[in-house]
Amino acid sequence: MCGIVGAVARRNVVPMLIEGLSRLEYRGYDSAGIAILEGDIKRVRAVGRVSEMQAKADAQNLTGTLGIGHTRWATHGGVTESNAHPHVSKGEVALVHNGIIENHDEQRDRLKALGYVFESQTDTEVIAHLIHYYQAQGLALLAATQKTVAELMGAFAISVLSIKEPNVMVCARLGCPLLIGLGEGENFIASDVSAVLSVTRRVIYLEDGDVAILTADKVEILDKDGQPALRKVHVSDVSLDSLELGPYDHFMQKEIHEQPRALTDTIEALIDDASFSNALFGKEASDVFAKVNSVLILAAGTSYYAGLTAKYWLESIAKIPTNVEISSEYRYRQSVQNPMQLIVTISQSGETLDTMEALKHAQSLGQNQTLAICNVQESAIPRASKLVYYTRAGAEIGVASTKAFTTQLVALFTLAATLAKERGLLDIATEQQYLAALRQLGGSVQHALNLEPQIREWAKAFANKQHALFLGRGIHYPIAMEGALKLKEISYIHAEAYPAGELKHGPLALVDENMPVVVIAPNDALLEKVKSNMQEVKARGGQLFVFADADSHFVESEGVHVIRTPRHVGVLSPILHTIPVQLLAYHAALLKGTDVDKPRNLAKSVTVE
Repeated sequence: MCGIVGAVARRNVVPMLIEGLSRLEYRGYDSAGIAILEGDIKRVRAVGRVSEMQAKADAQNLTGTLGIGHTRWATHGGVTESNAHPHVSKGEVALVHNGIIENHDEQRDRLKALGYVFESQTDTEVIAHLIHYYQAQGLALLAATQKTVAELMGAFAISVLSIKEPNVMVCARLGCPLLIGLGEGENFIASDVSAVLSVTRRVIYLEDGDVAILTADKVEILDKDGQPALRKVHVSDVSLDSLELGPYDHFMQKEIHEQPRALTDTIEALIDDASFSNALFGKEASDVFAKVNSVLILAAGTSYYAGLTAKYWLESIAKIPTNVEISSEYRYRQSVQNPMQLIVTISQSGETLDTMEALKHAQSLGQNQTLAICNVQESAIPRASKLVYYTRAGAEIGVASTKAFTTQLVALFTLAATLAKERGLLDIATEQQYLAALRQLGGSVQHALNLEPQIREWAKAFANKQHALFLGRGIHYPIAMEGALKLKEISYIHAEAYPAGELKHGPLALVDENMPVVVIAPNDALLEKVKSNMQEVKARGGQLFVFADADSHFVESEGVHVIRTPRHVGVLSPILHTIPVQLLAYHAALLKGTDVDKPRNLAKSVTVE
């Protein structure tokens, strides 16, 4: 969840480190720091945003050709400067770390007995001291790092400098993302490609267990067994423009409005082929899809709600039994093995630790028919999966996911239709109907975005409330869950979602004039049921805010506010109805004055458990 950047060059790397950290700030932003090796180790840290640390670095006129930087999202220890990275051992070793070291307590006790003094409450400091200890025993920095990581339990991405080797940077990863950027006479490391795009597009994604040593002219990578490893060099196609705000006030606003394009890009290959083809999911898809007898979706957060939506599509369209589990829960329970089950992992970053570990657990049970749905090419989860469907949402900076979620839904609908076709359940007429709906989706979403002025007015009724309730039925219930999540994430209004039919089984006790109730109510088979549930709210004095469509035939009245999307888009309705709840959360947060892009206590990429 933290951000790492490092550089070794023949020029001053401080501006690059600070720019890289600024681009990584969405990953963690409790504190920031950099360490430069120029004769000795010079370190600057500050609680708060990167800009506060930058002011300190500028005041000290910090310069150097070898350095590492970090943005922190606190796990072990409070938000204090002493807990901020980089951590330094005896003035000789500086280190940054992303992840969690599970055996840090026993390592701390061991190091204290060896005379090491701890200045922080973090698990990270033990790594710096261990590397220093092994260097003091005569090992080179690379060997000391290898010996240290072999003794660590947990997940980590680290980068380390030592005054004993002033032109060398060593890095290692296990479970947390880390890449190397290749330049001319300079090389870089980062936890996200966005941090190095201003200096290079040529990147190497390290694999679990890799340890690498970098100088300005050379990169060497050793695998988990200590053997030289060749890793593919990728040329990133991420645009720097996609990392800038442009005419928008916030990245969340920008990313909400980018959804028509993101959805169109995600289905481009499908539309060009004019067919739901197994080949969309990889070379082995035909073999895999022909033999799977059920689906298990593993995901976390917003991606989990995408999976819940997909369950309706997979079971109704493809007639295939589907379960959806929260990644962090799945791997800690005993489950029934089924080698013929398709394991679908959903992750925006492709590095979500809970989901990565859940995938490994499924594979350990002999469930090797795996499909990753992901927005980042060559990230860890796709590399570990047999099949891949890449969404094309582009870079998503706002912590609250928007375009990544809707493109995941498109990918999952494509999976449902493709499996239905494989199983002989999708006739030509229905296939063409689905393809036509997908072609029109970008335009339909743009129509939904045009409702923003009305939704902005609604937001005024939410900004001064403490609680809100979201209701949906059937396939729109997960969209109600997503709406509640968005509102609580960025406005800090407590929000819950329920299937509308569950109102009378408890939640109705909460309803009064101070509890706004949002209803997802398109014209589908459950519309009349939803209307009955709404009457239960109205009878208790509740204020209803109804997202309907042109065919729903709702009438506004006292206590019943209605916004209609211009058209009903049938089976793709969950995607369309996601847009209004995103806008509602955004505008409620604006009115409350919260930090829309960087909500408190949250980070974008969850790489710790």
